[in-house]
Amino acid sequence: MPCGTCSRGRNNLFMSVLYTIMLAVLAILAVSGLYVGVTNDAVNFLNAAIGSKVAKMRTILTVASVGIIIGVLTSSGMMEVARSGMFNPGLFTFHEIMILYVSVMFANVILLDIYNSLGLPTSTTVALVFSLLGAAIAVSLYKIAGDPSLTIGSLGGFINTTRAMGVISAILLSVLIAFIFGTLVMWISRFLFSFRYIGTFRKLGSLWCGFSFTAIAYFAVFKALKGVLADTAAYAWISDHLFISLAICWVVCTVVLAFMQLFRINILRINILLGTFALALAFAGNDLVNFIGVPIASLDAYKIASEAGSTSILMEALNENLPAQFIWMLLSGVIMIVTLWTSTKSMNVSQTEISLAGHGDEVEGEVNSNVFSRSIVRASLNLSNFIDKVVPQSVQEYVNRRFEYEDVEKNGAPYDKIRAVVNITTAALLISVGTSFKLPLSTTYVCFMVAMGSSLADRAWGRESAVHRITGVMTVVMGWFVTGIGAFLIAIGVGLLLIWGGTVAFALVTVACAYMLIKSNFIDAKKKDAMPKSAIENDTVDNVLGEVCQMMKVSTQIYDRTLVAVSKEDRKALKELMRESGEMYDQCHRIKYSLMPALRKMKGSGLELSLYYIQVVDYLNEMAKALVHITRPAFEHIDNNHKGLSEEQTNDLMHINDDVAEIYGNINRMITDNDFHDIDVVLTMRDNLFERIASTTKSELVRINAGEGNTKASMFYLTVLSETKAMVLQARNLLKAQRYFLEHADVQKNWKQVGR
Repeated sequence: MPCGTCSRGRNNLFMSVLYTIMLAVLAILAVSGLYVGVTNDAVNFLNAAIGSKVAKMRTILTVASVGIIIGVLTSSGMMEVARSGMFNPGLFTFHEIMILYVSVMFANVILLDIYNSLGLPTSTTVALVFSLLGAAIAVSLYKIAGDPSLTIGSLGGFINTTRAMGVISAILLSVLIAFIFGTLVMWISRFLFSFRYIGTFRKLGSLWCGFSFTAIAYFAVFKALKGVLADTAAYAWISDHLFISLAICWVVCTVVLAFMQLFRINILRINILLGTFALALAFAGNDLVNFIGVPIASLDAYKIASEAGSTSILMEALNENLPAQFIWMLLSGVIMIVTLWTSTKSMNVSQTEISLAGHGDEVEGEVNSNVFSRSIVRASLNLSNFIDKVVPQSVQEYVNRRFEYEDVEKNGAPYDKIRAVVNITTAALLISVGTSFKLPLSTTYVCFMVAMGSSLADRAWGRESAVHRITGVMTVVMGWFVTGIGAFLIAIGVGLLLIWGGTVAFALVTVACAYMLIKSNFIDAKKKDAMPKSAIENDTVDNVLGEVCQMMKVSTQIYDRTLVAVSKEDRKALKELMRESGEMYDQCHRIKYSLMPALRKMKGSGLELSLYYIQVVDYLNEMAKALVHITRPAFEHIDNNHKGLSEEQTNDLMHINDDVAEIYGNINRMITDNDFHDIDVVLTMRDNLFERIASTTKSELVRINAGEGNTKASMFYLTVLSETKAMVLQARNLLKAQRYFLEHADVQKNWKQVGR
């Protein structure tokens, strides 16, 4: 008997330690989840202020930080999503609930971090809800499998399917409604004010901004601060007399703003910053607080089980609306703010939306078009042609003048403050109305799609960029849908593994996820920082030099490693080299098709400098393309298990490789030293290499005619020779153009450190 008691004591102690470790893991993942959530979602309410350059970044972040901290401290009523929103906790034991919550956090943080690394905005709310749904199904399947009295038809009793369907419908509503209303409101606003809005705004600005302030106030009261104000008499009166309240607010705001305009105060700036504050308030109080909902719910479950003294107790008590502790809310708010100020990933996500929404024919990170986007553009052009035939010419000309772009603010912002106000106001109004009708609209989706709709109405989507913008928007939207599916499937897989694998599976998954998070946030981040910055980013001669030098160095290494890997028939190495050369070509491609904004900024450099800049980038692009045409056939040849190169072919390529390395080394030295006295030496070396390639090609053709060797190997061999010639030719042309580029830029610096 005593031995049995000791055994149970040891088991209870072990279980207590295990669940304590689980709580610690959940706490760590909560911090990581807050970080990922901020980098993912925060940019959606910051983009209006960032895109219009309404203030310095420090000011924008300060306003958002105040909104976040107030939103977190005043939030309430959202924790039930984690406790009982997607499943019935009364049917699960404490152990099963803990496994469920751990599965959710593992799946959720990893999924969102992957999306954020790809620079795609997504919704933390949807990811969380679908992770909860997937983990709950996994644990439910485990219970059904272990109980003969239950069947798969019993699954509906464990899961809250109504909530899941509400989220799916919210996705569709958010995308469609936000895009349509963003387009309509922006078109009306631009038609009213035009891009030369200053004169008209002095007359009508207070009325228009008064409406915006009213919408933001309505949003703040009924969405962001609803939990705090819901039981007050003022809130009840406003709810009962909504239209009268809004009318009074509009009149008061209009009078105050008109008075402010008399003193030359920029009410647009105040409007945008106030809207940013309100969106940050709602973001922290209603969306991102879900991330700490799971760890806090697990802590509540732990306390309930501890008081009961049993790990097999059913978690019916989680159905109660337990308030979150102040300290955890405050701590989460601090983490959000620190992340907002320090995260660099969030700027990558922000750039996705700003690039898609900004004026101009260039789209940063331009993506290839697809059939659907091209069909939409063609249909739009046909519709436009039909409207042109129906609408009188005088009306068309008048409307076109209202939409004729002009940067009156002279700050180089992707879009002006009129559109920024439209984005904030429309998003706030739609979220408020959706909340009043109990529609769970996603803040992320609404903000993004309103911005896309307003940019379309603002005629930012010209014919040169429309197909790429549409493709970009479709990529983001599809990413949102895949978020739910991915979160659901990952959570099911992790949940089943943990519930059946026990402690060993928990330890393995914890280590694996820790490695993934460290790799994503530190190792990959360092690699990305080590990658050469695009010359377009800073638009300086220094970066042009650095870009060329780094590309030459990398291409030499890839070429050499490729030939060595082919001789060894190393498939794994060739696959990696094919990826590296593809990334290099993509980078060159982005530079080439982003020339126009760079040339516009090189105002003092003259036509000659612009001409040589184009040549340098073009030769760099062609050189990278030739390298891709070597690495890809090399991998395909070995991947298809074709016969390798003969000893004679390998020796010839190694000699050519030595010549290429010598030529590239001289070219790189001349560029880094800014000393082109030996340029004729490179020309001689190039001619000698071409003679060697010609001689080698003839020898191979003789062997082919004699029936020697292998057909596949010979074709690959000739391809390498041809593309090597093209690659060296473009490198020599690049050197020549680079010399002229530096001469016209009047660069007299020593660039030795650039190539080291």
